[in-house]
Amino acid sequence: MLLIAVAMTAILLLAAGVVAYVAFPHRGQRMPVVPWLGHAMGKAVNAMPTGTAPQDFYEPQETSAR
Repeated sequence: MLLIAVAMTAILLLAAGVVAYVAFPHRGQRMPVVPWLGHAMGKAVNAMPTGTAPQDFYEPQETSAR
C-alpha cells in the first residue's frame, strides 16, 4: 500500500511539473509564485539536445503518373 502511495505521489508531482512548464516557461512567461523554478526549467530545456525536422517535411511530394 505504501508503494502505491509513493508511486501516485511521484506521478502527481511529475504531472504538476509538466503542467507548470507548459503553462509558463514554454510560452516564454515567468512563473508568478516560484520564478526560480521556471528559470531552472528553461535552463534544463536549453541544455537538452533537440532534433530538427527536415525543411520539406510538409511539402507535397510529386507522384509519378502510371
